[in-house]
Amino acid sequence: MASGGLQLLGFVLAFLGWIGIIISTAMPQWKMASYAGDNIVTAQALYEGLWMSCAMQSTGQIQCKVYDSLLKLEGNLQATRALMVAAILLGLVGLFVAVTGMKCMKCMEDDQVKKMRMAVFGGVIFIISGLAALVATSWYGNRVARAFYDPFTPVNTRFEFGSALFIGWAASSLAILGGSFLCCSCPRRETSYPPARGYPKNASSTGKDYV
Repeated sequence: MASGGLQLLGFVLAFLGWIGIIISTAMPQWKMASYAGDNIVTAQALYEGLWMSCAMQSTGQIQCKVYDSLLKLEGNLQATRALMVAAILLGLVGLFVAVTGMKCMKCMEDDQVKKMRMAVFGGVIFIISGLAALVATSWYGNRVARAFYDPFTPVNTRFEFGSALFIGWAASSLAILGGSFLCCSCPRRETSYPPARGYPKNASSTGKDYV
């Protein structure tokens, strides 16, 4: 029962992490314009994401523009896109595999060993998915931080971490944690030892030996 609860907890955490990765990928707030140290009061906030750049006016109106050409994008941005899309696809595969191996499902009930292996395999896929998203968000955040502290970067072109990065970090952590719980949910096999053989006791001879 304990392993079943741990398995269910791992699946829920991994599923929530996968949903968070999708939300983070779609959000345009990967980095937001910073006005730290600048006395200019601006009437709009600028955001940039993986797929579009947006400007939010003081009235609350948001205008977004999708990036026109894939070939004109920076190589780092293209790599971040690829990692996030790969994380989403891996999470989708891990979702189906883990569902097949769940104890509460009736699939593969005849072979419990294969069923447990499917759950573990799904957990491994979720871990890889979370690692891919973690690398993508950390890499993007590192580039934002380096550009922010670069003295040659103009003040009006500096950016800070957006909310999508924080969601991506939290989601990748949930996916890795949930996948780890799925991998640890299978009970260990108990080693069966052959029963110890009893040795016959030497019967005490009551008779006398005659030559």
